Amino acid sequence: MEYTEAVVDNQRSFFMNGNTVDYEFRKNQLQKLRDMLKDNEGKIYRALKRDLNKSSHETLTTELGMLYLEIDLALKNLRVWMEPDKVQSPITHKGSKSYIMKEPFGVVLVIAPWNYPLQLAIAPVVGAIAAGNCVVIKPSEHAKATSALISSMINQTFDSSYITVVEGAQEASEALLKQRFDYIFFTGSSQIGKMVMRAASEYLTPVTLELGGKSPVIVDEDANINFAAKRIVWGKFTNAGQTCVAPDYVYVHEKAKFKLLKAMKKYIKTLYGREPLKNVDFTRIINEKHFDRLEKFLSEGYVLHGGNSNRESLMIEPTILDKITWEDSIMKDEIFGPILPVLTFTNIEDALFKIKRMEKPLALYYFGENEKMQQQVMEYVSFGGGSINDTLYHLANPHLPFGGVGNSGIGAYHGKYSFDTFSHKKSIMKQTTKFDMPFRYPGNKLASKVVKNVMK
Repeated sequence: MEYTEAVVDNQRSFFMNGNTVDYEFRKNQLQKLRDMLKDNEGKIYRALKRDLNKSSHETLTTELGMLYLEIDLALKNLRVWMEPDKVQSPITHKGSKSYIMKEPFGVVLVIAPWNYPLQLAIAPVVGAIAAGNCVVIKPSEHAKATSALISSMINQTFDSSYITVVEGAQEASEALLKQRFDYIFFTGSSQIGKMVMRAASEYLTPVTLELGGKSPVIVDEDANINFAAKRIVWGKFTNAGQTCVAPDYVYVHEKAKFKLLKAMKKYIKTLYGREPLKNVDFTRIINEKHFDRLEKFLSEGYVLHGGNSNRESLMIEPTILDKITWEDSIMKDEIFGPILPVLTFTNIEDALFKIKRMEKPLALYYFGENEKMQQQVMEYVSFGGGSINDTLYHLANPHLPFGGVGNSGIGAYHGKYSFDTFSHKKSIMKQTTKFDMPFRYPGNKLASKVVKNVMK
């Protein structure tokens, strides 16, 4: 408790002295962050291999590569992002100028999850640095190697009064959440997100909550089955399904089901081999607790493909479950693993109505060629973000805000949206002293008449 309090107090002093405000300072810190990642690439690959058995390809595409894109975009646009936004003034404010300044919140806390332990710890920090904040990073204790590496890299690169890492289990998170931060950014489960929000309410601290939910894939009867199958398989089984926007289940039109399932089985073999448990590059489940939770689902419905697991290596094959109902336990909570249940619909309106009645998901994916139906699906169902005729790929675009809605989260980030998230928008009006507008003052009949004409 005393340690975390000292950490926050130290950073608050650093921030209050104005050290983070200058453009050149922010730019240099972003460059240092990029150099830090580049200089430690080998260690990063090894740490993620140790924690999750991630391949170098998956580490590059889903962790490091995305961070480089975020940093480069911020470096390119930082000066423009920092400039005040000029806005119009109404005729009643003649002679004045109005603008919006962007100021940093102060000391922010970033709590990261274990599924993308590097990317989801550092990506928010890019926005926090760009916006001029000090940052405390709490990596996930479940990804021990990556957590230790993040701590080592950050503490060797940055002044701890500016950016620092606090490692530890639940007790460390609880101690941090008792401190007064100016902003909290959390990525993880909805259950823990509620606890974070309760803690933040003590000081009315604003939060961004990046949560999850059961993100559906709808496959309509006119979908391009080949592309649908390949993109669903890739989106679902990347990182062994341990992705907050992974397709949670497939909801397929009965006329497209047979072809889709056949094609998905083919692409599982193509992308992950005929014996995925022997694939040295297939991601494993993070720990035994999550493995045991997932393994119970394998007994539900009918295993159409896969179904094998190895507790010693913490690996579960990419699995497709057929004959699943909405009452099965696998359909009650987010799966977060390499198991894909398939449900069938006969009428798209009924399918959409069913999804709309559930908690709002973090993502939704629709496969179909009819543009009117594409638009109807996107408009009718509320969700964080998603794709038409693809999965997962939208989150890799730094020009799109990424975040949830309702039970799947609060707030968004990536690219400029990260800068905006960690910036307070301060409204300023600069009034002229060359003349005064008399109509706003009481006691003048002519002024009252002018006010009625202008403001009614």
